Amino acid sequence: MALQEELEQQGNWLFRHRSYLPLVVLIIGLMVYLFNKYYNEEYIFNKEPYENYLLWGSLMVSLCGFFIRVYTVGYTPKNTSGRNTKEGQVAEVLNTRGMYSVVRHPLYLGNFLLWLGPAMLTGQIWFIISFILFYWIYYERIMFAEEQFLRKIFGQKYLDWSENVPAFLPKIKNFKKNNLLFNWKKVIYKERNGFSALFIIFCTFDILGKTIQGRTDYNYYLIIVCVFALFIHILLKILKKTTRLFSE
Repeated sequence: MALQEELEQQGNWLFRHRSYLPLVVLIIGLMVYLFNKYYNEEYIFNKEPYENYLLWGSLMVSLCGFFIRVYTVGYTPKNTSGRNTKEGQVAEVLNTRGMYSVVRHPLYLGNFLLWLGPAMLTGQIWFIISFILFYWIYYERIMFAEEQFLRKIFGQKYLDWSENVPAFLPKIKNFKKNNLLFNWKKVIYKERNGFSALFIIFCTFDILGKTIQGRTDYNYYLIIVCVFALFIHILLKILKKTTRLFSE
C-alpha cells in the first residue's frame, strides 16, 4: 500500500476512535501528577503560591480551547465539513468563514488546548513535550484523512480555500466574519459534557494531589465551580429529555 493511502487509512481509523486520546492523556497525566506530589515535595510547583499559579494557568489554557470549540460549533451549519457519523465522515458544506477562515482545523486546535491544560498541570516539561508530540502524530493522520475526504468532495473549491488557510496555527489576519447567527442551542447540546468534564478533571487533580500529601487545603473556589458545572449539566440533561428546548 502506498504511503498516501496508508496514512489515509490510519487517519480514518483514528478519526473513528479519536475520543480515546483524552482518556490516555488523562490517566497518564494523573499518574505523573500524583507521583510528583507524593515524591517531590520540594518541587517548586508543590509550594504556594506557585501551585495555584500552575493550576489557574493550566485551567485558562484549557478554557481557551473550550471557547475555540464553542465559537466554532456555534457558527457551523448542519451537515458541515468533516462531520462524523457512525458510517464515517459527512460533508454537505465547506466551512470557510469564522474560525475556518483563520485555521483549517479549529476544533482540533481547541481540543489540543483543552488537553494541554491537564498536561501542563503535571508541572513536568518532559510530559508536556511528550503530549505535544503524541498529539501531533495522532491528529496529523486524522487531519490528513479528513482533508483527503474534503478534497474529493469539494475539489478545486477546497484547494483554493486551503491554499491560504493554515492547517493548525491560526492566521488571524485572514479572519472573515460569519454569515450565520450564533446557535446557542447547538453549543449547549454538543459542548455541555466538555464543560462539566473540564472542571471535574481539574477538581479531581487538585483533591487527589493534596490528599496524597495528607493536606486538606483544597481549592474550594474550584470545587464550587465544579459543583455548579455539574448542576448545569444535570439540568440540561433533564431539559433535553423532558422538553423540545434543544430541537433544531
